[in-house]
Amino acid sequence: MKKHYLLLLFLVSFVSNAQIKGTVTDEKGNPLPFVTIFQEDTYNGTTSNERGNYEFTLKKKEKQTVVFQFLGFKTQKIIIQTDKLPYSLNIKMEEESFSLNEVIINKKNNPALAIIKNAIASRKVNTLKTNRFNADFYSRGIFKLKNAPKKILGQKIGDFDGALDSTGTGIISLSETFSKIAFEKPNNLKEVVTASKVSGRDNGYSYNTARSSFYDFYDNTIDFGVQMISPIANNAFNYYNYTLESTFFDENKNMINKIKVIAKRDSEPVFEGYIYIVEDSWAVYAVDLDIKGYRMKEEFVDVMTLKQNFSYNSSNKIWAKNTQSLEITAGAFGIKFTGKYNYVYSNYEFIDAFASKTFTNEITRIEINANKKDSLFWNSNRPIPLTIEESTDYVRKDSIYKVRNSEKYLDSIDAKENKFKLLKVLTGYTYKNSAEKQSFSYEGLLNLGSLSFNTVQGYNFDSGFRYTNRKNQEYRGIYTSISTKLNYGFAEDRLRVTGQFIHRFNNQNFATLYMMGGSSLKQFNTNDPISKTVNTISSLIFKNNFMKLYNLESVAIGYSQDIANGVNLNGKLEYQQRKPLFNNTDFSLFNKDDLYTSNNPLAPNDFTTPAFDKHHLTKVNLIAKINFGNKYSSRPDGKFNIRNEKFPTLYLGYEKAIAANEKKYEFDHFNTRLTYDLTLGNKGVVGLNLKAGKFLNADNIAFIDFKHFNGNQTHIGQSARYLNVFNLLPYYSNSTNDSYFEAHIEYNDKGYIMNKIPLLNKLKSTLILGAHALSTPNNKPYTEMTVGLDNLGFGKFKMLRVDYVRSYQNGFQGDGVVFGLKFLNILE
Repeated sequence: MKKHYLLLLFLVSFVSNAQIKGTVTDEKGNPLPFVTIFQEDTYNGTTSNERGNYEFTLKKKEKQTVVFQFLGFKTQKIIIQTDKLPYSLNIKMEEESFSLNEVIINKKNNPALAIIKNAIASRKVNTLKTNRFNADFYSRGIFKLKNAPKKILGQKIGDFDGALDSTGTGIISLSETFSKIAFEKPNNLKEVVTASKVSGRDNGYSYNTARSSFYDFYDNTIDFGVQMISPIANNAFNYYNYTLESTFFDENKNMINKIKVIAKRDSEPVFEGYIYIVEDSWAVYAVDLDIKGYRMKEEFVDVMTLKQNFSYNSSNKIWAKNTQSLEITAGAFGIKFTGKYNYVYSNYEFIDAFASKTFTNEITRIEINANKKDSLFWNSNRPIPLTIEESTDYVRKDSIYKVRNSEKYLDSIDAKENKFKLLKVLTGYTYKNSAEKQSFSYEGLLNLGSLSFNTVQGYNFDSGFRYTNRKNQEYRGIYTSISTKLNYGFAEDRLRVTGQFIHRFNNQNFATLYMMGGSSLKQFNTNDPISKTVNTISSLIFKNNFMKLYNLESVAIGYSQDIANGVNLNGKLEYQQRKPLFNNTDFSLFNKDDLYTSNNPLAPNDFTTPAFDKHHLTKVNLIAKINFGNKYSSRPDGKFNIRNEKFPTLYLGYEKAIAANEKKYEFDHFNTRLTYDLTLGNKGVVGLNLKAGKFLNADNIAFIDFKHFNGNQTHIGQSARYLNVFNLLPYYSNSTNDSYFEAHIEYNDKGYIMNKIPLLNKLKSTLILGAHALSTPNNKPYTEMTVGLDNLGFGKFKMLRVDYVRSYQNGFQGDGVVFGLKFLNILE
C-alpha cells in the first residue's frame, strides 16, 4: 500500500503536459521562488513555485523568447525553438549589478523624492492604460496551522479532517481556481470560474476568486480592512520617507529604480519595503511591501507581505501585472498560522469600452462542472507547479476524505461517540448519524453558561433538546432544525418550555419556514436592551433591577424569502397571551439593606400595581429589507449576497394587532430604518442609523407594545459600535405609542487622528465621536454627545472601549463614562 501511495504521489507531482519545465536557481544552486516567467511581448506568463520549479506552455508555434525576471537578479531572455518542444530548461540567474549612476545622496539631494513625485504625477496616465481589460486568472491559496492545541476553551478542535499531525501542525486549507475575468476600474467585475479544486473535497468549490485580489497602488488607498496609504498616493509624503537604493536595467533596457519605502510614524496605516519604478514612464515595475497587523487594526496578524510583478508589452506599451502573492503570518497563545495566495494574470485584452450589459449585480459565477476537472486538466494548465508538500496534501486528503466519508467509517465513529454515560444526564449528550447528517443533542442540567439572575426568577438556567438534519444542506442549502428550550427559575419555582421548528428550502432565495411557541420570559423592550450577563452583575453586585419582565404564552408561524435581488421579505403571524410578573426575590451579594425597584417600568417604587392587565391578541408582522445595489456571487452550492457599500440598507416594517380580548389593545404601527457606512478614504468611517415610526389607533394599547428605545443605565457597553443605543437614557423613560424619530451617528477615525498624537499613538487605538438624538411628541428632544477610544487592550487583545457621554433633554441632563467590554458577548 505504501509503495502504491508513493508511486501515485510521484505521478501527481511530476506528470505534466507543459511544453517547458525546469528549475530556476541562483549561481550557488539555491532555488529561486516566484520568479516571473513570461513570453516576450505577450501577457502569457507564470511563476516558479517555492522550490524554484516552473512549468510553462507557449501560446504561439513559431520561435519565441521567454523572459525570466526576478528582483535582485539580471533578467534573462531565452529563445525557444518550438520544433524541439517539449523539453526541460533549467535557468541559473546572476545577481544584478546595481548602481546609483554616481549620484551623491545627501539631505539636500535625495533622488528618490524626484522619482516618487514623477510616479505620483504619472498615476492617472498609467492607471488609464489598464482601466479596462479581459484576462485569464489563476489563484492558489494555502493555509497552515502550527502547534494547535487539542482543545480550546474545553472544546476539542479535532484534526481538521486529517490535516493536523500529532503536534497540531499541518495544511488546513489548499485550493485553486481558474477564471475568466472582465474588469473595469474602479470596481466593476465579472468573473466566471471555470475550474475549482479543493484539497480533501473532490467535489468542493473554492472560495478563491479574483474579487479579493485587486490591490492597485495607483489608487490613493488600498483596502485591507483599513485604508492603507499607497507609497505613490497624492499625500504619500505625509506618511513616508524614501531612499533610492539602486538602479538596474530590465530586458528592454528600461532603467528601474529600487526605492525603499520607510514609514514616518509606526502606528499609521502604511507599508514598508520596496517599490520599483520605471524611469521615464514612472510606471510601477514591482512591489515588495510588508503590512504589519497592528497598522491594519488586526492585532492577531503579525505581518502580511504583498508582492507584485509587472511585465511590459512593447506593442501596446503597457506595464501590466502578471503575478501577485500575498503571505500572511498570524498567531496567538503559541498557535502559529501562515497563509499564502498566489495569483497569475495572463492573456490580457485591453479595450476602450465594454458593452453596456457586461457588468451586472452578479460579480462571480462558478460553473457547475468547475469541480469536475480531472488531474490531466490541472497538470496541463496549472501555471505554478505544485510543491511536494502540496502534492502530498492533495493525495493524502483525498484519500482521507473518501475513507472518513464512507458509511462504514462514519458508523464506527458514531458508535464510539454515541455511547451514553450516566454523567451525561448532567453534562449533556449528543447522538449523531453522520452518514445521514443528522444529530440529536441534549444540553444537560449543568449548562452553567446559561446561568443568570433576575428579580422575578432569582437564579435561573436553561437546558434543552435539538434535532438537526443537514443531509441536503451542503449543495442544496436545505436543512431542518427542531429544538426545545427549558428554563427554570428557582425563586419563582417555575419551569418554562418553548419549542422551535425551522426549515430552509434552498440556498438560492433562502426561503425559510419557521414555527415557534411556548411559555417564556420577555423584556418589555423586544430588543433586549440589557443582556443577562450585565443584568446579573448589576443586580447581584449593585442591587439594580433594570431588566423588566413579563410572561408570554405564544404560538407563531413565519416565512422569509429573498423576493428579488437585495430584497428580503419576512412575515410572521403570532398569537400572544401576556401576563404581568412581580419580584420574587430580594437576594444580592452586596448592598443587602437596599431594595430592588419593582418589576413595573412605569412605577419603579410600586410593588403591587402591574404595568398592564393580563390580555391576549394576535400580531401580524411584515418586514422588508432592501440592500440597494446588492451584488452577489453565484455558486452551484448557493448564492452569496455581497452588500454594495456605496448604498444604504433600508428596512420597511408594518405591525398590526388584531383579535384582542379588548379592542383597545389593537393598533397599527408603521416603521422604517436606514443604515449606512460612509468610508472617508484613510480618514475613517462614519456610521449612520436612522429610525422613524408612527402608531395609529394606539391610544390605550398595552405598555408592552409601545416603541421602546435602547437605553443603558449600567455604564457597560457590549456592542462593537454604539449605533443602536443611547448610553445614558433610562430604559423606559421615553417610550411612546405615537410617532418617533431616532438618529445615531458615529465616526471612527480608524487611527487617522490618534496615530498622529504623540504618546497617545502608542495605544494604537481609534478615536470615536458620536451623536444620538430622539424625538417623541410627549417629551422634549433627547440628545447625547460622545467621545471615546476604541481598540484598547493588552498585546493582541483589543476588546475594550471607553467613552465619555453627555446627555441633554430640556437642558443638560447628565454625564458619565461607558466602559465597552466586547468580550462579554462571548458569555451570552
